[in-house]
This record gives sequence, C-alpha cells and structure tokens, in this order.
Amino acid sequence: MEPAPREVTIPFRRLSRWLDGFADRHGEVETIVSPLVVELMAADGARAWIAVPFPPLQGTLLSHIHAPRRFGVLLVRRGGHAAGVFDGERLVASKVGSSYVQGSTKAGGWSQQRYARRRANQAVAAFAAAADDGAGVLTGQPLDAVFVGGDRAAVTAVLADPRLASLSELVTEPWLNVPDPRLRVLEGTPEQFAAVRIKLLP
Repeated sequence: MEPAPREVTIPFRRLSRWLDGFADRHGEVETIVSPLVVELMAADGARAWIAVPFPPLQGTLLSHIHAPRRFGVLLVRRGGHAAGVFDGERLVASKVGSSYVQGSTKAGGWSQQRYARRRANQAVAAFAAAADDGAGVLTGQPLDAVFVGGDRAAVTAVLADPRLASLSELVTEPWLNVPDPRLRVLEGTPEQFAAVRIKLLP
C-alpha cells in the first residue's frame, strides 16, 4: 500500500527556493496545474501537491503568491479580541480589546444558575465589543480574504452580527490557532495565513 503523504508548511517567501531544491533532489519535474492544487511529478518518482494559497490560481504559482493582496484578520476568545487589516504581511490597521468573562463554578443550585447567567451576560458583552471593533476595522474597504481564529463558538457569535455579514463570504482557511488575542499575536498571524501547505511522497 502506498504510504500517506507527509505534510510540510513553509513561508511563501521560501517557495521559489523550495521548488529549486525539489528539482535538485529529484530530477526533472513535470507540473500539473489546477485552480486549487499544483502537482509536481519528479523523474525519480517523488511527488508533491502544493495547495494554492488564496485560490483560484491566477497566472504562475510564484506570481500568484506574490501578487499584492489585502487581508482581514479577526481573532476572538472570551477574554479578548483583535481585528486587523494586512497589506501582504504588514499590519496597517488594528483594534485590540480585552473583556472579563467569569470562569465556570462548581457551585450547585441557585448559585450555579446565577453564575451561569452572569457569565452568559459577560460573554454577550464581550462578543458585542469584538463585533464593534471588527466592524470598525474590517468593513467598508476591499479585502481579498478574511482569516479568523481563536475560539470557534466565539468567532461564530461575533460573525453573526449583521454589520459583519459581508465578511462571512470572505472567510477562508486556514483557521488561525492563537492564544488570547493581543497585538503581538495579531502581528504574528501571517506566519499561519501566508504559509504554503505542501503534501509530499515519499
């Protein structure tokens, strides 16, 4: 049985060097191009499948990934949120906020219900603040894609705000796995959303 492909992720800036190295290691390469995947078939049998970032593919793979683009990023957790606009990998606009949402309690009876109501109300207020900042930073300007991350339920709640309806159509993979949103966390998200994902055999 053929082994499962292994996966690697590289910064898009290194893709040209990676392609040269693949050819150096494996010999002459045949390329099969589709809107979503670029497949490489090397002379020694090695194969690679490069997921096209920001599909569909326009032009050559290298020209496509280096084309100027503007991205939105929305990160939400119960304790905070961050919204930013990137020109390529450069953060050009942002808003970051924090909120207090009480942790769960082991108390029972009325106390547990009271804590649950208070926690739910705090979460609603936190998500409303995230929607306010998201609308202020991300709407009303052309974006090529929007990347989201943090807590999935929290992100879903924020994107349900009518002011952010236009963003939902632009949301694309990858999901951004981040800790509590802070400015430095937001600034580091291009390491995930601007990466190139490749499957390799052998």
